[in-house]
Amino acid sequence: MSGANQRINIFPTRMALTTMKTRLKGAQTGHSLLKRKAEALTKRFRVITQRIDELKRKMGQIMQAASFSLAEVQYTAGDISYQIQEASKSAQLRVRANQENVSGVMLPTFAMYTEGGNAFEFTGLGRGGQHVQRSKEVYRKAVETLIELASLQTAFVILDEVIKATNRRVNAIEHVIIPRYENTIKYIISELDEQDREEFFRLKKVQGKKKERAAAEEEERVREAAALGEDEAPEFRTAHESGQIDALDQEDEDIIF
Repeated sequence: MSGANQRINIFPTRMALTTMKTRLKGAQTGHSLLKRKAEALTKRFRVITQRIDELKRKMGQIMQAASFSLAEVQYTAGDISYQIQEASKSAQLRVRANQENVSGVMLPTFAMYTEGGNAFEFTGLGRGGQHVQRSKEVYRKAVETLIELASLQTAFVILDEVIKATNRRVNAIEHVIIPRYENTIKYIISELDEQDREEFFRLKKVQGKKKERAAAEEEERVREAAALGEDEAPEFRTAHESGQIDALDQEDEDIIF
C-alpha cells in the first residue's frame, strides 16, 4: 500500500493549507520519534538475544553438573527425597517481579531472593553431607539461571511484538500518511495558484472592459462636443460689415489742455 496517488478530500483554502502543513509536521515528528524508539528497542533486543544464547549454553553446563552431583548424592547417601519432603514446609527460594521501562515499553524482570532458614542443614548428616551441600548449591545456581532466562525470554517475546508494531507504524507513516499529506498540500497549492490566476485574469478583463467603456464614453463626448460646436459656431465679419468703427481708420482730434 502506497500513498503515491492518494490525497485527502478537502476543500482547497488557505486555512486548509495551514492545517495540512501542521499535520505534516506532526507526522514527520512522530515518524522521527517512532524510528528512534524502534532503533532503541532493536538495540536492546539484540543484547537480550545475545544474553539468552549465553545463558542457554551456560544452562546446559549447569544442568549437567547438577545431574552429576545428584547422582553422587544418591550413590553416597541413598534416596534422600523423603527427607527433603519432610523438611520442606515452605519454599526458601522466591521470585520477585519488577518492571523495567525501555523506551516506553514495560519489560518484566524477575529476581530471586531467599526467605527463611536452611531447611536441609541436617540432610545427609549420617553420610554424604558434603555431596548434598554441593548438589544444593549447584541446583541453586540452576534455579537462578532459569529465573534470569525466564526474565529474558519474556522480555524477548514482548520486545519482538513491540518492534514489529513500531516498524509497521513507521512504515505506515513514511509510505502512506506523509505522502498523502504531501499530495494534499500539492493539490491545495495548485488549486490556490489556479484561483489566483483566474482572479488575475478576471481583474485584467474587468480593467480592460473599464478602459474600453471609458474610451467609448470619451469618444462619445468628443463627438457630441464636435456636433455642438458646429451648430453654435460664431460668425466672423469685418468692422464695416458689422457697422463698427475701426479705431485705426479714424483720426483723433488734437486735444489742448
